[in-house]
Amino acid sequence: MEAAKIIAIVARMVRDVGVAEELAQDTLVTALEQWPDKGIPDNPAAWLVAAAKHRAIDWLRRGKLLERKHEELGREIEVQQQIAWAEAEGAAEDDVGDDLLRLIFTACHPVLPPPARVALTLRLLGGLATDEIARAFLVPEPTVAQRIVRAKRTLAEARVPFEVPQGDALAARLSSVLEVIYLVFNEGYSATAGDHWMRPQLCEEALRLGRILAELAPREPEVHGLVALMEIQASRSKARVGPSGEPVLLLDQNRARWDRLLIGRGLAALDRAEQLGGALGRYALQAAIAACHARAATPGETDWKRIAALYDALAQVAPSPIVELNRGVAIAMAFGPAAGLALVDALVAEPTLRDYHLLPGVRGDLLAKLGRRDEACAEFTRAASLTRNARERTLMLERAARCARGE
Repeated sequence: MEAAKIIAIVARMVRDVGVAEELAQDTLVTALEQWPDKGIPDNPAAWLVAAAKHRAIDWLRRGKLLERKHEELGREIEVQQQIAWAEAEGAAEDDVGDDLLRLIFTACHPVLPPPARVALTLRLLGGLATDEIARAFLVPEPTVAQRIVRAKRTLAEARVPFEVPQGDALAARLSSVLEVIYLVFNEGYSATAGDHWMRPQLCEEALRLGRILAELAPREPEVHGLVALMEIQASRSKARVGPSGEPVLLLDQNRARWDRLLIGRGLAALDRAEQLGGALGRYALQAAIAACHARAATPGETDWKRIAALYDALAQVAPSPIVELNRGVAIAMAFGPAAGLALVDALVAEPTLRDYHLLPGVRGDLLAKLGRRDEACAEFTRAASLTRNARERTLMLERAARCARGE
């Protein structure tokens, strides 16, 4: 939970995200070695930050010493000034720019290709493993690993400044930053692996960063659209998990447990996005879809025809196989399961969805509604075999068992 903050603080000092990650990892290893014997500090987060800062200053001192030896120059005054500056940076409190936000914009610098920007930021900010990032991108794990290594090297060689861009530079880099934040949120909202259905701290971090971005770029409708989307989705968090940690699907949720404060914030952010004018972008359209659910007091009151129309618009703005899969669900709810299944069946041959567990999960649901239970059972079983989340696997196997019993 503290890793991203530590990396960001150290990166501000050493100006190298690769080195910052290494120093942060060293700090965490030291904690694992010392705390079992000496006890956990009263404030573990503060201990980790202080230890990481000391390591950063030591690293800078060693680097300057080697530099002086190699150049055989007596630049003691300049070296001491740089060390003093780093110490001051290490002692400084977080300023309004926010170190984590600087870290995102550094990782999303135009010197990197877009896929590398997203992969690196997910690694540094969200602490996601390479395989988790690969699943988010629907690409092979070695590809993601190579992107991350090359991205760190490129940033170091280009001496990319550790800062939040301003003016035109901010607008140019905003799109990839929004994508990163939403992928971090999604990993928290529906964890790709592990024993938990959700990772709430990732949702909270993405929301916090989204809100900061909204203050930095108040005239950007897509920023408000993303914030609206995350606020409304986050409002369902308590209702998405049952008493034993099991997943609760949208139509089965107790809507009294939805957070009305977050819904209000989300609807207000969506209103700001719409008031700024122009065609709605991918995040604002998804927020409008989420708003349809938020405004419905019961599942039966959901305006599925409007949701289907919004998915039609989203497919034009941001076409992808996953959007088509979700559009198929909306069409099924608005016009019947047979209409939805026709769209979903067309995605079976899509290479990027070959190992995507939600494709057979959706097909299983639609087949079950059509009374084709044997086929639905097979689809749910396949979905269970593809997911790496234990809670989701259990859910899919339970649905397969109900189909097998004819329920």
